[in-house]
Amino acid sequence: MNVLLDTKILLWWLADDPALPPRARDAIADPDTSAVISAATMWEIAIKKAAGRLDAPDDLLAVLADGAFDSLAITAGHAIAAARLPSHHADPFDRMLIAQARAEQLQIATVDRRFGDYDVGLLAHG
Repeated sequence: MNVLLDTKILLWWLADDPALPPRARDAIADPDTSAVISAATMWEIAIKKAAGRLDAPDDLLAVLADGAFDSLAITAGHAIAAARLPSHHADPFDRMLIAQARAEQLQIATVDRRFGDYDVGLLAHG
């Protein structure tokens, strides 16, 4: 399985937070799962951490490398696809994840119900 983690799912995983849905926890822990982190997620975390609105590890890149996560860059194609999405969801980071998941054939691990308004596979839909 190939699964793209949204920001909340990633942070819950890193913190071993009980809020992480069991289905997402099991998928991420499965050695046959390719758990993917988008550059958009890293960007969102860095922005919110710098603004004091989010608690995240200072050494996030090292933590992710140690966790055997795959990274996903943002391409021009992803950017255009995100801009062309219907406006069900206003958050630009989430719109990018949706566009990337669709383009790269990934499921998204999320609890954000607004993702369900798009034609995208969802793993931990809340």
